[in-house]
Amino acid sequence: MKALLVIDMLKDFIYDDGALTTGEPGQKIVGFIGQKIEEFREQGYPIVFVCDNHEPDDKEFDMFQPHCVAGTPGSEIINELPVQQGDKIIKKRRYSAFFGTELDLYLREKGVSEIYLVGVCTNICVLYTAADARNLNYQVSIYENGVASFDAEAHRFALQEAGTTLGCRVL
Repeated sequence: MKALLVIDMLKDFIYDDGALTTGEPGQKIVGFIGQKIEEFREQGYPIVFVCDNHEPDDKEFDMFQPHCVAGTPGSEIINELPVQQGDKIIKKRRYSAFFGTELDLYLREKGVSEIYLVGVCTNICVLYTAADARNLNYQVSIYENGVASFDAEAHRFALQEAGTTLGCRVL
């Protein structure tokens, strides 16, 4: 079975006034992601919204400015991608959607062996989620038109790394 993981499509990453916005690259993928969500829903496959969700004093803020702080508007899924009944929300504090979350258990209970990734940032949360998924023996596909980053060079490198080193399919 397949599942779609929608990674960090949150107000702080997508909207212009977001604390760690990807700007235009992140905004350009919203429509594509919306289409993929509808396709997966129509086929009865699970949709998982993976959401950065930090404590106010999170150690990650030593590297990146504070963003997606739990309970703030910036930590909310963007309005353009509404969650529906039956969708799963996984909150995470680190780059990988698998680290310290119930994602692996949820996917295995659903019989998922193949995951498709969309969202931001390609070189951070998408890449490290893909790496953990491959280490857990999931088949991983990344929609190139459905991922973005605030760093175009790192975005390209991450897609190459996902394909050549991790064995992900870049579609």
